[in-house]
Amino acid sequence: MKYYIIAGEASGDLHGSNLIAALKTKDPYFEARGWGGPLMQQQGMSLAKHYKDLAFMGFIEVALNLKTILNNLAFCKKDILQYNPDTLILIDYPGFNLRIAKWAKQHEIKVLYYISPQIWAWKQSRVYTIKKCVDSMYVILPFEKPFYARFNYDVTYVGHPLLDAIEKFNLQEHGKAVKTNKPILALLPGSRQQEIKTMLPIMLQAAKQLPQFHCVIAGAPAITPEFYNQLIKGYEVTVLYNKSYPILKQATAALVTSGTATLETALFHVPQIVCYKGNKLSYYIARQLIKIKYISLVNLIMDKPLVTELIQDNLTANALVQTLNHMLLPDQLKLLMAEYNALTTMLGNSGASQVAANAMYNYLLQSK
Repeated sequence: MKYYIIAGEASGDLHGSNLIAALKTKDPYFEARGWGGPLMQQQGMSLAKHYKDLAFMGFIEVALNLKTILNNLAFCKKDILQYNPDTLILIDYPGFNLRIAKWAKQHEIKVLYYISPQIWAWKQSRVYTIKKCVDSMYVILPFEKPFYARFNYDVTYVGHPLLDAIEKFNLQEHGKAVKTNKPILALLPGSRQQEIKTMLPIMLQAAKQLPQFHCVIAGAPAITPEFYNQLIKGYEVTVLYNKSYPILKQATAALVTSGTATLETALFHVPQIVCYKGNKLSYYIARQLIKIKYISLVNLIMDKPLVTELIQDNLTANALVQTLNHMLLPDQLKLLMAEYNALTTMLGNSGASQVAANAMYNYLLQSK
Protein backbone atom coordinates (compact mmCIF):
# COMPACT_ATOMS: atom_id res chain seq x y z
CA MET A 1 0.00 0.00 0.00
CA LYS A 2 0.97 3.63 -0.45
CA TYR A 3 1.10 5.73 2.71
CA TYR A 4 1.33 9.51 3.06
CA ILE A 5 2.63 10.35 6.55
CA ILE A 6 2.81 13.78 8.22
CA ALA A 7 4.94 14.54 11.30
CA GLY A 8 5.60 18.16 12.23
CA GLU A 9 8.45 18.03 14.75
CA ALA A 10 11.46 16.04 15.95
CA SER A 11 9.50 13.72 18.27
CA GLY A 12 7.08 12.95 15.44
CA ASP A 13 10.03 12.11 13.19
CA LEU A 14 11.27 9.63 15.81
CA HIS A 15 7.91 7.95 16.33
CA GLY A 16 7.15 8.08 12.61
CA SER A 17 10.41 6.31 11.78
CA ASN A 18 9.66 3.49 14.23
CA LEU A 19 6.11 3.19 12.89
CA ILE A 20 7.43 2.96 9.31
CA ALA A 21 9.91 0.25 10.34
CA ALA A 22 7.03 -1.72 11.91
CA LEU A 23 4.68 -1.20 8.92
CA LYS A 24 7.35 -2.56 6.58
CA THR A 25 7.29 -5.85 8.49
CA LYS A 26 3.53 -6.12 7.90
CA ASP A 27 3.10 -4.73 4.39
CA PRO A 28 5.33 -6.30 1.72
CA TYR A 29 4.26 -3.59 -0.74
CA PHE A 30 4.94 -0.70 1.64
CA GLU A 31 5.66 2.65 -0.02
CA ALA A 32 5.62 6.06 1.70
CA ARG A 33 5.95 9.77 1.09
CA GLY A 34 5.39 12.54 3.58
CA TRP A 35 6.54 15.28 5.94
CA GLY A 36 9.03 14.60 8.70
CA GLY A 37 12.78 14.45 9.09
CA PRO A 38 15.93 12.39 8.59
CA LEU A 39 14.81 9.43 10.71
CA MET A 40 11.68 8.84 8.61
CA GLN A 41 13.74 9.37 5.48
CA GLN A 42 16.27 6.75 6.64
CA GLN A 43 13.42 4.26 6.88
CA GLY A 44 12.64 4.79 3.20
CA MET A 45 10.02 7.54 3.20
CA SER A 46 10.32 10.03 0.35
CA LEU A 47 10.57 13.41 2.12
CA ALA A 48 8.22 16.06 0.73
CA LYS A 49 9.06 18.68 3.39
CA HIS A 50 11.27 18.83 6.49
CA TYR A 51 9.64 19.53 9.84
CA LYS A 52 12.05 22.42 10.46
CA ASP A 53 9.92 24.44 8.00
CA LEU A 54 6.82 23.88 10.14
CA ALA A 55 7.99 24.75 13.66
CA PHE A 56 5.74 27.61 14.76
CA MET A 57 4.35 27.60 18.29
CA GLY A 58 2.23 30.04 20.28
CA PHE A 59 -0.73 32.15 19.22
CA ILE A 60 1.24 35.27 18.28
CA GLU A 61 3.97 33.32 16.45
CA VAL A 62 1.40 31.42 14.38
CA ALA A 63 -0.33 34.67 13.44
CA LEU A 64 2.98 36.23 12.36
CA ASN A 65 3.74 33.23 10.15
CA LEU A 66 0.23 32.68 8.81
CA LYS A 67 1.21 33.15 5.16
CA THR A 68 3.90 30.46 5.41
CA ILE A 69 1.48 28.09 7.16
CA LEU A 70 -1.21 28.60 4.50
CA ASN A 71 1.36 28.02 1.75
CA ASN A 72 2.44 24.81 3.48
CA LEU A 73 -1.17 23.61 3.68
CA ALA A 74 -1.72 24.31 -0.01
CA PHE A 75 1.50 22.52 -0.97
CA CYS A 76 0.62 19.54 1.23
CA LYS A 77 -2.84 19.10 -0.31
CA LYS A 78 -1.44 19.28 -3.84
CA ASP A 79 1.34 16.81 -2.99
CA ILE A 80 -1.10 14.30 -1.45
CA LEU A 81 -3.31 14.40 -4.54
CA GLN A 82 -0.32 13.88 -6.84
CA TYR A 83 0.94 10.95 -4.76
CA ASN A 84 -2.56 9.42 -4.51
CA PRO A 85 -1.99 7.33 -1.33
CA ASP A 86 -4.14 4.47 -0.05
CA THR A 87 -4.16 6.12 3.34
CA LEU A 88 -3.01 9.23 5.17
CA ILE A 89 -1.29 8.78 8.56
CA LEU A 90 -1.14 11.88 10.74
CA ILE A 91 1.24 12.04 13.72
CA ASP A 92 0.29 14.52 16.48
CA TYR A 93 0.88 18.16 15.25
CA PRO A 94 -2.85 19.04 15.50
CA GLY A 95 -3.01 22.64 14.26
CA PHE A 96 -1.81 21.52 10.84
CA ASN A 97 -2.89 17.88 10.75
CA LEU A 98 -6.54 18.41 11.70
CA ARG A 99 -6.90 20.87 8.82
CA ILE A 100 -5.45 18.25 6.50
CA ALA A 101 -7.77 15.61 8.01
CA LYS A 102 -10.85 17.73 7.22
CA TRP A 103 -9.68 18.24 3.65
CA ALA A 104 -8.73 14.56 3.20
CA LYS A 105 -12.17 13.41 4.35
CA GLN A 106 -13.77 15.63 1.70
CA HIS A 107 -11.56 13.91 -0.88
CA GLU A 108 -12.48 10.44 0.42
CA ILE A 109 -8.93 9.67 1.59
CA LYS A 110 -8.70 7.22 4.50
CA VAL A 111 -7.35 9.08 7.58
CA LEU A 112 -5.49 7.33 10.43
CA TYR A 113 -4.19 9.37 13.37
CA TYR A 114 -1.24 8.17 15.45
CA ILE A 115 -0.54 9.98 18.75
CA SER A 116 -3.62 11.97 19.63
CA PRO A 117 -3.63 15.76 19.81
CA GLN A 118 -3.69 16.81 23.46
CA ILE A 119 -7.35 17.79 23.29
CA TRP A 120 -7.80 16.66 26.90
CA ALA A 121 -5.68 19.72 27.79
CA TRP A 122 -7.43 22.33 25.70
CA LYS A 123 -9.72 22.71 22.68
CA GLN A 124 -11.78 19.67 23.71
CA SER A 125 -14.23 20.67 20.98
CA ARG A 126 -11.69 19.24 18.51
CA VAL A 127 -13.00 15.80 19.48
CA TYR A 128 -15.99 16.43 17.20
CA THR A 129 -13.69 17.21 14.28
CA ILE A 130 -11.74 14.03 15.02
CA LYS A 131 -14.93 11.92 15.16
CA LYS A 132 -16.03 13.35 11.83
CA CYS A 133 -12.72 13.31 9.94
CA VAL A 134 -10.50 10.59 11.45
CA ASP A 135 -11.35 7.01 10.50
CA SER A 136 -9.18 5.43 13.18
CA MET A 137 -7.26 6.91 16.14
CA TYR A 138 -4.27 5.28 17.91
CA VAL A 139 -3.42 6.73 21.33
CA ILE A 140 -0.28 6.35 23.45
CA LEU A 141 -1.27 7.60 26.93
CA PRO A 142 -3.31 5.37 29.26
CA PHE A 143 -5.88 8.03 30.18
CA GLU A 144 -6.70 8.91 26.54
CA LYS A 145 -8.93 5.89 25.81
CA PRO A 146 -11.38 6.68 28.65
CA PHE A 147 -11.25 10.36 27.70
CA TYR A 148 -12.44 9.61 24.17
CA ALA A 149 -15.01 7.12 25.49
CA ARG A 150 -16.74 10.06 27.20
CA PHE A 151 -17.48 11.34 23.70
CA ASN A 152 -18.59 7.93 22.41
CA TYR A 153 -15.52 7.56 20.20
CA ASP A 154 -13.62 4.28 20.29
CA VAL A 155 -9.83 4.59 19.97
CA THR A 156 -7.03 2.03 20.06
CA TYR A 157 -4.52 2.26 22.93
CA VAL A 158 -1.14 0.98 21.69
CA GLY A 159 1.24 1.96 24.51
CA HIS A 160 3.98 4.58 24.42
CA PRO A 161 6.51 4.41 21.54
CA LEU A 162 9.23 6.04 23.66
CA LEU A 163 9.57 2.71 25.45
CA ASP A 164 10.47 1.16 22.08
CA ALA A 165 13.00 3.85 21.25
CA ILE A 166 14.71 3.64 24.65
CA GLU A 167 14.73 -0.17 24.68
CA LYS A 168 16.30 -0.16 21.21
CA PHE A 169 18.94 2.30 22.42
CA ASN A 170 19.71 0.28 25.55
CA LEU A 171 20.26 -2.90 23.50
CA GLN A 172 23.06 -1.21 21.58
CA GLU A 173 26.61 -0.58 22.72
CA HIS A 174 27.33 3.07 23.52
CA GLY A 175 30.43 4.81 24.77
CA LYS A 176 30.17 7.85 27.03
CA ALA A 177 28.73 10.95 25.39
CA VAL A 178 31.39 13.12 27.05
CA LYS A 179 34.69 12.24 28.67
CA THR A 180 34.79 14.18 31.92
CA ASN A 181 35.50 13.65 35.60
CA LYS A 182 32.55 15.86 36.55
CA PRO A 183 28.91 14.79 36.76
CA ILE A 184 26.86 15.74 33.67
CA LEU A 185 24.11 18.36 33.75
CA ALA A 186 22.05 17.83 30.57
CA LEU A 187 20.46 20.90 29.00
CA LEU A 188 17.52 20.09 26.70
CA PRO A 189 16.25 23.51 25.58
CA GLY A 190 13.90 22.20 22.86
CA SER A 191 13.94 21.50 19.14
CA ARG A 192 12.69 24.82 17.70
CA GLN A 193 14.76 27.99 17.28
CA GLN A 194 12.08 30.03 18.96
CA GLU A 195 12.04 28.04 22.20
CA ILE A 196 15.81 27.46 22.28
CA LYS A 197 16.42 31.21 21.99
CA THR A 198 14.17 31.76 25.02
CA MET A 199 15.10 28.79 27.20
CA LEU A 200 18.83 28.22 26.67
CA PRO A 201 20.11 31.58 28.01
CA ILE A 202 18.30 31.00 31.32
CA MET A 203 19.63 27.45 31.55
CA LEU A 204 23.16 28.68 30.83
CA GLN A 205 22.92 31.38 33.51
CA ALA A 206 21.98 28.66 36.00
CA ALA A 207 24.77 26.38 34.76
CA LYS A 208 27.31 29.14 35.42
CA GLN A 209 26.35 28.93 39.11
CA LEU A 210 26.92 25.15 39.12
CA PRO A 211 30.65 24.73 38.40
CA GLN A 212 30.60 21.22 39.89
CA PHE A 213 28.84 20.04 36.70
CA HIS A 214 29.98 19.57 33.11
CA CYS A 215 27.08 21.02 31.11
CA VAL A 216 26.08 19.35 27.86
CA ILE A 217 23.46 20.70 25.45
CA ALA A 218 21.46 18.19 23.42
CA GLY A 219 21.62 19.90 20.03
CA ALA A 220 18.45 19.67 17.94
CA PRO A 221 19.15 18.08 14.53
CA ALA A 222 17.38 20.84 12.59
CA ILE A 223 19.34 23.68 14.26
CA THR A 224 22.71 24.87 12.91
CA PRO A 225 25.88 25.00 15.04
CA GLU A 226 26.10 28.73 14.26
CA PHE A 227 22.78 29.28 16.03
CA TYR A 228 24.02 27.59 19.21
CA ASN A 229 27.42 29.27 19.02
CA GLN A 230 25.79 32.71 19.24
CA LEU A 231 23.99 31.69 22.44
CA ILE A 232 26.83 29.89 24.25
CA LYS A 233 29.55 32.56 23.89
CA GLY A 234 31.26 33.02 27.26
CA TYR A 235 30.01 29.71 28.72
CA GLU A 236 31.88 26.47 29.30
CA VAL A 237 29.48 24.04 27.70
CA THR A 238 29.49 21.21 25.16
CA VAL A 239 26.95 20.93 22.33
CA LEU A 240 26.33 17.42 20.97
CA TYR A 241 24.04 16.63 18.04
CA ASN A 242 21.92 13.47 17.75
CA LYS A 243 23.12 12.40 21.19
CA SER A 244 20.10 13.05 23.43
CA TYR A 245 19.92 9.47 24.66
CA PRO A 246 23.67 9.04 25.26
CA ILE A 247 23.63 12.36 27.16
CA LEU A 248 20.67 11.30 29.31
CA LYS A 249 22.24 7.89 29.91
CA GLN A 250 25.28 9.64 31.43
CA ALA A 251 23.50 12.60 33.08
CA THR A 252 23.20 13.19 36.82
CA ALA A 253 20.46 15.80 36.33
CA ALA A 254 18.71 17.69 33.53
CA LEU A 255 17.03 21.00 32.75
CA VAL A 256 14.32 20.22 30.20
CA THR A 257 11.99 22.34 28.11
CA SER A 258 8.41 21.08 28.41
CA GLY A 259 7.57 18.49 25.75
CA THR A 260 8.30 14.87 24.89
CA ALA A 261 11.82 15.26 26.34
CA THR A 262 10.39 15.41 29.88
CA LEU A 263 9.08 11.86 29.51
CA GLU A 264 12.29 10.65 27.86
CA THR A 265 14.29 12.08 30.76
CA ALA A 266 12.04 10.34 33.28
CA LEU A 267 12.33 6.99 31.49
CA PHE A 268 16.11 7.32 31.77
CA HIS A 269 15.58 7.92 35.51
CA VAL A 270 17.32 11.32 35.39
CA PRO A 271 16.24 13.94 37.98
CA GLN A 272 14.87 16.93 36.06
CA ILE A 273 13.41 20.40 36.26
CA VAL A 274 10.78 21.14 33.62
CA CYS A 275 11.12 24.60 32.10
CA TYR A 276 8.77 26.74 30.05
CA LYS A 277 8.74 30.39 29.07
CA GLY A 278 6.93 31.84 26.07
CA ASN A 279 5.57 35.01 24.57
CA LYS A 280 3.66 36.77 27.37
CA LEU A 281 0.50 37.31 25.35
CA SER A 282 0.54 33.76 23.97
CA TYR A 283 1.00 32.41 27.49
CA TYR A 284 -1.82 34.56 28.86
CA ILE A 285 -4.20 33.32 26.15
CA ALA A 286 -3.14 29.70 26.73
CA ARG A 287 -3.78 29.97 30.48
CA GLN A 288 -7.36 31.02 29.79
CA LEU A 289 -7.91 27.98 27.57
CA ILE A 290 -5.86 25.14 29.06
CA LYS A 291 -7.76 22.78 31.35
CA ILE A 292 -4.89 20.85 32.95
CA LYS A 293 -2.96 21.26 36.20
CA TYR A 294 0.50 20.47 34.77
CA ILE A 295 2.50 21.10 31.60
CA SER A 296 4.87 18.12 31.70
CA LEU A 297 3.86 14.67 30.45
CA VAL A 298 5.45 13.14 33.55
CA ASN A 299 3.14 14.99 35.93
CA LEU A 300 0.11 14.60 33.65
CA ILE A 301 0.46 10.81 33.46
CA MET A 302 1.06 10.45 37.20
CA ASP A 303 -1.55 13.13 38.00
CA LYS A 304 0.67 14.76 40.62
CA PRO A 305 3.66 17.15 40.77
CA LEU A 306 6.31 14.46 40.51
CA VAL A 307 8.85 16.81 38.89
CA THR A 308 9.14 20.57 39.50
CA GLU A 309 7.78 22.81 36.76
CA LEU A 310 9.18 26.35 36.53
CA ILE A 311 6.94 28.38 34.24
CA GLN A 312 7.12 31.94 32.86
CA ASP A 313 8.25 34.41 35.56
CA ASN A 314 9.09 31.55 37.93
CA LEU A 315 11.74 30.34 35.49
CA THR A 316 14.92 32.13 36.58
CA ALA A 317 18.53 31.04 36.90
CA ASN A 318 18.40 31.33 40.71
CA ALA A 319 15.21 29.24 40.90
CA LEU A 320 16.80 26.55 38.74
CA VAL A 321 19.89 26.39 40.97
CA GLN A 322 17.90 26.24 44.22
CA THR A 323 15.50 23.61 42.86
CA LEU A 324 18.33 21.49 41.49
CA ASN A 325 20.24 21.49 44.78
CA HIS A 326 17.10 20.43 46.67
CA MET A 327 16.20 17.79 44.08
CA LEU A 328 19.59 16.08 44.40
CA LEU A 329 19.39 15.59 48.16
CA PRO A 330 19.56 11.81 48.92
CA ASP A 331 16.06 11.52 50.40
CA GLN A 332 14.54 13.45 47.47
CA LEU A 333 16.38 11.29 44.95
CA LYS A 334 15.14 8.09 46.57
CA LEU A 335 11.52 9.26 46.37
CA LEU A 336 11.91 10.38 42.77
CA MET A 337 13.42 7.08 41.59
CA ALA A 338 10.53 5.14 43.15
CA GLU A 339 8.03 7.39 41.34
CA TYR A 340 9.92 7.00 38.05
CA ASN A 341 9.61 3.21 38.43
CA ALA A 342 5.85 3.60 38.96
CA LEU A 343 5.63 5.79 35.85
CA THR A 344 7.42 3.20 33.70
CA THR A 345 5.08 0.46 34.99
CA MET A 346 2.02 2.59 34.23
CA LEU A 347 3.09 3.06 30.59
CA GLY A 348 3.17 -0.73 30.11
CA ASN A 349 5.41 -2.84 27.93
CA SER A 350 7.45 -1.82 24.91
CA GLY A 351 6.22 -2.71 21.42
CA ALA A 352 3.88 0.25 20.78
CA SER A 353 5.16 0.85 17.25
CA GLN A 354 4.51 -2.75 16.22
CA VAL A 355 1.11 -2.82 17.96
CA ALA A 356 0.14 0.38 16.13
CA ALA A 357 1.40 -0.93 12.78
CA ASN A 358 -0.49 -4.22 13.20
CA ALA A 359 -3.70 -2.42 14.14
CA MET A 360 -3.40 0.04 11.24
CA TYR A 361 -2.60 -2.60 8.63
CA ASN A 362 -5.42 -4.88 9.78
CA TYR A 363 -7.86 -1.98 9.82
CA LEU A 364 -6.88 -0.97 6.27
CA LEU A 365 -7.27 -4.55 4.99
CA GLN A 366 -10.69 -4.88 6.59
CA SER A 367 -11.92 -1.53 5.30
CA LYS A 368 -10.95 -2.18 1.66
